[in-house]
Amino acid sequence: MNREQAIAAVVYRGDSIENTHIAHVAVVDAKGRLLSGFGDSLRMTLARSAAKPAQALAVMETGALEQFGLNDADLALMCGSHSSEERHIRRALSMLAKAGVSEGDMRCGGHPPISDEVYRAWLKSDFVPGPVCSNCSGKHAGMLAAAKALGSTLEGYHLPAHPLQQWVMQTVAQVCEVSGNAIQWATDGCNLPTPAFALDRLALLFAKIAAAADIDESARSPREAGLARIYRAMTAYPELVAGEGRFCTTMMKAFDGQLVGKVGADASYAIGVRGMDGQQARGIAVKVEDGNQAVLYAVVCEVLAQLNIGTAEQRAQLSAWHHPPMLNTMQVQTGHMALTFSLEPR
Repeated sequence: MNREQAIAAVVYRGDSIENTHIAHVAVVDAKGRLLSGFGDSLRMTLARSAAKPAQALAVMETGALEQFGLNDADLALMCGSHSSEERHIRRALSMLAKAGVSEGDMRCGGHPPISDEVYRAWLKSDFVPGPVCSNCSGKHAGMLAAAKALGSTLEGYHLPAHPLQQWVMQTVAQVCEVSGNAIQWATDGCNLPTPAFALDRLALLFAKIAAAADIDESARSPREAGLARIYRAMTAYPELVAGEGRFCTTMMKAFDGQLVGKVGADASYAIGVRGMDGQQARGIAVKVEDGNQAVLYAVVCEVLAQLNIGTAEQRAQLSAWHHPPMLNTMQVQTGHMALTFSLEPR
């Protein structure tokens, strides 16, 4: 498929084409079989924060949650890219306290919050955010606990050569069923390693998370139990995965436990859908080439519609993302986005 054939969205201003957006989609089952897709379903993709559930699984498998009394709400924050709301910061501070570490041990930096409302409050109070305010602070708090659980030093816990990150890299490779040399590692915005692998491997991760939730508790392997707990935590505490008015939170609330979803920076997204209506559990991964987040959410919504996941009423709760209004400063409609792709059996 050439680049023109992979155009998934066209943005119009009036009747004129302003932008076209290339996207790739992979839909797989829990065995990794490619069911359908669009564009290059095997595109090498930096998962960014969409990989957090795999990193959280690695933290869990150190025994850190049991050792330090971390609960499902803490696990949800570990998997999240939160809005730096007060509840998020409190939760991160609580996790640090449980693990017996401090904000000074964290190797992520503060940044403007994802939430506009939080940002306005910070500006009014001249607030300077620290590491605990990072949208990835839950992941870092979990990583510090995991380093202690492994008996490793906290110093350099974020570096690729640290025993903790070696453990994480091994876990990610195993759960995504990718040989170690087929994963490329880069440094994420929060200063931790982030993996790049074929897009269908990201879909497989989320298919496994959803499939584990479908397995009877008594029949799960230890790893399946961990994946099922991640599913339970993210769907039970969607407000800790993102925040007020955010897509991930709204989608998981709308679908009421039927699916789990996580965004990654620069327009990657992954969803795990539990088996329903005679369908097996599935994983979905999407990447928009130019990193446009609004286009990403619209494409994700269209994928849900084309796969007929959930009810029309559930999908309608995402309509502001599916068909985003394009208004100027006088609230006059200036254009629209057309979603031009169709999923194809693979």
